[in-house]
Amino acid sequence: MQIEGRRDFLPVNIAVMTVSDTRTEADDRSGSTLIERLEGAGHKLAARAIVRDEADLIAARMQDWIDDPEIDVIISTGGTGVTGRDVTPEALNRVAEKEIPGFGELFRWISYQKIKTSTIQSRAMGAVAKGTYIFALPGSTGACKDAWDDILVHQLDARTTPCNFVELMPRLQEK
Repeated sequence: MQIEGRRDFLPVNIAVMTVSDTRTEADDRSGSTLIERLEGAGHKLAARAIVRDEADLIAARMQDWIDDPEIDVIISTGGTGVTGRDVTPEALNRVAEKEIPGFGELFRWISYQKIKTSTIQSRAMGAVAKGTYIFALPGSTGACKDAWDDILVHQLDARTTPCNFVELMPRLQEK
């Protein structure tokens, strides 16, 4: 993977959702980490929300952002584990049109390098809906750093070769 100097950087509009029953904006380290990184890379924070661990609420917020033409990407953090309150993947499946299985697979491979078999508990996933990319990450700050630093910063940069998510954006809604 390389940055191609002949291509221009294209900032994308990213919404960040923290899924939690207890976090507030003041103590939302994972959401703040994602925002710091996306803005540091030159992208724009389009929206931020903290949503309770309720599938209906998560899916509704995702759908609102999917329907917003000013939002290109949604990144959620939290609710991807296997406990009873972890329902982010189920909510994402309600709104997804196409899954991106490689995202979750690659995330778990990267995570394995750091936390070994504990990564099996993660149901991190990626999808597309109405031309909007959606990525559901675990709620830990470390997981958010791994997903951004090792996957998303590259795939959301139009200069990354041989290919990236940004260059596909104009074609996501082709029929």
